[in-house]
This record gives sequence, structure tokens and C-alpha cells, in this order.
Amino acid sequence: MKIITLSGVDGSGKSTQLALLKARLERSGYKVAYFHAVEFSLANRLARFFRGTAETFVPGKEKAVTEASWFSLLIRKAFLVIDMLRFRLLRQTLQRREYQYLLSDRFFYDSLINIAYLGKKPHPHTPIEVFLPPVDTAFYFDATPEMIMMRESAPEQGPAYLHDKDALFRQELTGWKMIIIDADRDKDVIFQEILNKIQQ
Repeated sequence: MKIITLSGVDGSGKSTQLALLKARLERSGYKVAYFHAVEFSLANRLARFFRGTAETFVPGKEKAVTEASWFSLLIRKAFLVIDMLRFRLLRQTLQRREYQYLLSDRFFYDSLINIAYLGKKPHPHTPIEVFLPPVDTAFYFDATPEMIMMRESAPEQGPAYLHDKDALFRQELTGWKMIIIDADRDKDVIFQEILNKIQQ
């Protein structure tokens, strides 16, 4: 089973491209699984359950958290390790069920970046990176904050938030072996580039 991940700041077009890719692969006869790191997160699932919104997760519509206490960050890190271990079990299950692709809208890369942002760290390195599950292809959607803010569903956090997240991502692109996609272009052009990359 091939694992393809789409990462990037809020509003960079990940969900749109994942939907296009999933539809194309399924039309070609492949069995495709969908994964969203935020929806999968055990901590977020528990939080939604206690808020009474366990069944209302909508990709791309989740509310971003911009501040967190040191204790909250500690809990987030602990849950993230648990989630990465849970993902390994999920992968084994999907392989037994003969899925050929798993497409991830956000991945644990995004979770690590978010923890670094909330912790006001100048770089996202953390020991829990050793638990990162391996993937086959990791894309980073390189969209300029200014272009994102011009879109219909612009993130409410504003351009400074996007700049800060993007700066953290850029420190890890090489280490995480991410393929950079110019996400400021037309969605059909972006989609064709993604297809070309995964077919190489």
C-alpha cells in the first residue's frame, strides 16, 4: 500500500487536491483509503465528543488553535505519540484489506509543526519525530499567505499566522523529503503535477 501525504498551511488547497486524487485513483480501479490527521487525533476526537460534536468533523473547517499552555502542549505531544503508534495499526489493517493507496489530508508532519508553533519554538525539531511513520510520497503545498487570504475561504487567523507556520515547515522540507508543489497555480495544473509525481 502506498501512502501519499498532503501537507501545508491552512487554505493551501490540500483538501481540494486530495479529493481530486482520490476520485481519479478510484476511477482507475484502485482501492483508496482516506486519512486526516486532525480527524484521526485521539485528543481531538475526545474533545469533539465532550463538546457533543463527535460526528460533525469537516476537513478544512476545523478551528485552528493559536495558543496553548505548557501542560496542554505536553498532553498534545503524548497524544501525538499515541496517534502515530495507532496509525501503524491502521496501516496494517488497511494492508490486510488490500487497499492500494492511503491518501492523507494533513499528516503527522502538520501536527509536529502545530506543536512547534504553539510552543513558540524557533524550529520544529522534537524527540518524538522518531515515531513518525514512513510514507511513500510527501507533498508540501507552497502557497503564499497573500494568495491564500484572497481566497473565498481564507483562514481567520490571518497572514502572520500563515507566515509563521510556513517558516516552520520550510526548516523540515529536506529532512522530511517533501516534494514542493507550487500551490498558487490553477487547481487543474497542480493536480496534473501531482499525478505526474506519483506515477514516476
